[in-house]
Amino acid sequence: MATRWGICSAGKISHDFLVALETLPAQDHQAVALAARELKRAKDFAQSHNIPKAYGSYEELAKDPNIDIIYVGVLHTLHRDAVLMFLQNKKNVLCEKPLAMNSTEVGELTSAARKNNVFLMEAVWSRFFPVYEKIRTLLSQKAIGDVKVVRAEFGSNQYDVPRSVQKELGGGALLDIGCYCIQFALMVFNGERPESVTAKGFLYETGVDETVTIILQYPGKRQAILTCTIMVAMPNQAAICGSKGMIQVPSYMWCPTSIIFNGKETKFSLPPSTKSMNFTNSTGLSYEAEHVRQCLLKGLKESPIMSLKDSELLANIMEEVRKQLGVKYSQDTA
Repeated sequence: MATRWGICSAGKISHDFLVALETLPAQDHQAVALAARELKRAKDFAQSHNIPKAYGSYEELAKDPNIDIIYVGVLHTLHRDAVLMFLQNKKNVLCEKPLAMNSTEVGELTSAARKNNVFLMEAVWSRFFPVYEKIRTLLSQKAIGDVKVVRAEFGSNQYDVPRSVQKELGGGALLDIGCYCIQFALMVFNGERPESVTAKGFLYETGVDETVTIILQYPGKRQAILTCTIMVAMPNQAAICGSKGMIQVPSYMWCPTSIIFNGKETKFSLPPSTKSMNFTNSTGLSYEAEHVRQCLLKGLKESPIMSLKDSELLANIMEEVRKQLGVKYSQDTA
């Protein structure tokens, strides 16, 4: 029986997610309903993706009994309210990253998921790419010995995009793209909490972070050095350096199609689609969609690969980084 998806938002990422869903077998995945804040927009978007139901409010989507899971692709300033409502209506949720604006909001959502006994996962799609699976396998086999240094970077020239720089839209490099670098380090160090977080960077004129470098220090002289920026394009690569070798992830480290292990490159092909996409390698969103289906079929309430604990730690680190930089949003408490 197909997993029945409800889609919350008619934006760019929802378009890409739906195109990615179409690369999977129709008997496994079906988009059955979509909600936007305006009914006409919802109807137009639903029609363009052959989705049978369209709603002009998120509340209607929350009440639809014929949905197995809701994909939330709204702006991240709206994540907390939308996801909380879905969870309280006993809906399973896959929510785009960042899960919420700060650790308090993330804690509210993870608590609500546990209380209502429903599935919740932050859509860190990177973790479900074949390259990331390969990385986890190599690390579990101690293929590069003891990991000592992790590097990751994500730089994109997007300071002219309102969503990237306006504080009321949750702008800033960290929440939008820096989270990919942090989650990479957290995955490599197997969800271990760093003993210290050090951040240096610069703020944009709007008060959001434009360029940030973070050092996560771990016991045993282990370190992750992570850089993100919305001012310039960077090589966007990652590396894991161990006592017996190195794993490199060429561009793009958040949606990679190749891995270099001790100098030898292995390439992976993405699911093909003829439709236009808004973001790089977006058909790779199908990997996380299929992972979610498998979790639901097993009756799991969270992902073993991107757990609620992972999301809580990611939020805690990002909050500490923002504190050091002096970035504060209206959602933050004193």
